Amino acid sequence: MRDTAVAHSRHSREREGGRVAKRSGGWRLPGSVQDRQSITAEWRYVEEERIEGVELFEMKSVITHNGHLTEIYRADWKLDEAGVEQVFQRVLEPAGLSAWHVHEFTRDRLFVASGALRIVLYDARPDSTTFGRINEFRIGSVRPALLTIPPKVWHGVENLSCERALLLNLVDRAYRYEKPDHYRLPADSDQIPYRFRGAGSIDAPPRAATGVPLGSR
Repeated sequence: MRDTAVAHSRHSREREGGRVAKRSGGWRLPGSVQDRQSITAEWRYVEEERIEGVELFEMKSVITHNGHLTEIYRADWKLDEAGVEQVFQRVLEPAGLSAWHVHEFTRDRLFVASGALRIVLYDARPDSTTFGRINEFRIGSVRPALLTIPPKVWHGVENLSCERALLLNLVDRAYRYEKPDHYRLPADSDQIPYRFRGAGSIDAPPRAATGVPLGSR
C-alpha cells in the first residue's frame, strides 16, 4: 500500500510538472517558484506586518572630504519616549550567531556600524496584537538603520558577511550587574518557530535543519 501511495504521489507531481512546463512553453522547469515583490520602485522594503512596538529608522550617510559621517541617534527623532542610559558594542565573527535573547524591561536599539547582520524578532507577548509573529531584518553599514526592539520581544542576530560585524546597542536601561534583565534560549529552541541558516553560534549551536519564516526575503 505504501509503495502504491508513493508512486501515486510521484505521478501526481510529474503530471503537475508537465502542466507547468506546457503552460510556460517548456522553459519553466517543474518546481520553480517566481520571486515575489520585496522592494518598491522607491527602494523601500515591502514588509509583512511589523511586530507591535518595533521601529526601523533608516538614515543616510553624508559623504565628506575625508570619508563619510552617519548619525546614529538623536533625541529629536522622537523614536520613542525613553532615553539612552548606556551604549555598548558587540563584535560577531564571520557567520557568528547570537540567539535567543529577551528583556523584561529594557528597550534595545540596534545599529550595525560595520558589516551586515540578519536580525530576527519573535513576539511571545500574549497580550500583543502581533502575538506569534516573526520579523526578519537585514541591516548593515551599506544601508544604515536603527532598529528599536521593545521589552519582551525575543531577538537573535547572525553575521551575514565574511568579515567581523560591529553591532551597537543604545539601551534605555543600563545593565544591572547584580540582577541582569536578560533571559536566554538556545538558538535551536523549539519555543521559537524559526531556524537560522548559519552554522556558527556564539551562544549555542543551532540545528542542522534550516527554515524560512513567513515574510522572509
